[in-house]
Amino acid sequence: MFEQPEALYRLITADRSPFRAVVEAIRKRNISFVQIAARGTSDNAARYAGYLFGVHNRLPVCTAMPSMHTLYDTSPRLDSGLVIGISPLGESEDIIAVIRAARSQGALTLALTNRPDSALAQAAEHVIELHAGDEHSAAASKTYTSELTALALLSAELAESEARRAEVARLPEAVAETLNLAEEIERKVERYRYAERCAVLGRGFNYSTAFEIALKLKESTYIVAEAYSSAEFLHGPMALVELGFPIIAIAPSGRAGESMAEVMRAAELRGAEMCVISDREDLLEIGRTRIRLPVPVPEWISPVVAVVPGQLFAYYLARSRDLDPDRPRGLSRSARIG
Repeated sequence: MFEQPEALYRLITADRSPFRAVVEAIRKRNISFVQIAARGTSDNAARYAGYLFGVHNRLPVCTAMPSMHTLYDTSPRLDSGLVIGISPLGESEDIIAVIRAARSQGALTLALTNRPDSALAQAAEHVIELHAGDEHSAAASKTYTSELTALALLSAELAESEARRAEVARLPEAVAETLNLAEEIERKVERYRYAERCAVLGRGFNYSTAFEIALKLKESTYIVAEAYSSAEFLHGPMALVELGFPIIAIAPSGRAGESMAEVMRAAELRGAEMCVISDREDLLEIGRTRIRLPVPVPEWISPVVAVVPGQLFAYYLARSRDLDPDRPRGLSRSARIG
């Protein structure tokens, strides 16, 4: 986790020509949609891409269903799309199958990976290296924020926005400041030591953050953590809330804040144990546990920063429960790149 600022700096300062090559191909081929194939943590990066390319580039984004390729030997029509495979190791057979099928149809294909010599990279027409470096924990952290940042850079390049490029360039410093919350979060997680279930809420760009934090809690602490859009939470799942029910709300500044506030206050009135991750004082006041983001960043890149307290929360909560967060049961301990 603490290598994230350096990893992001390597990615941001690396050669931009792979990004420019993809953008040139998108324009030349008149791409009309994006499909993303990913698993696990990388699938949460795909959720972020849905908002990113939809809001800033007006490209609809869908998630691939790799089992269509690996189980049913078929593929939807992809010839007018950009198909992205996200896999830090680049060896996931189902992701590779999607990219191969897409390329065989003439679709534009892109691999986001740490290994430019991987099978995924060889299958794709274009490759963007994440530059995250080896990640030895089974629970990925720096590869996730590198994936988000790579997608943000691609979107900014496609929009030809110098302002957004400059905003991305400030992410390493913002993440470094956020990592300074480690000791505070270590103290605050003690009250959740015996929690068995919780909900994690986010909306808009941080819908992906809710899913990623929930995943980190599940794989590191074995809590049954379910992620929801705050809007979706009102339509049924609110019935879960009773006195002491833990809810983690990711609510940085931005357009999603007001709708988040409404749901957070409704859950608090039902007795929820609210943990709020935000830079907004009015939203932090709703929380029983308050984790203040030290560096406000634009909403569109806030998931890169907002996920860090969740990573720390899962790590220290696992430690408080006498668990090894780097070696969760049922997951591989072998050294990996994401």
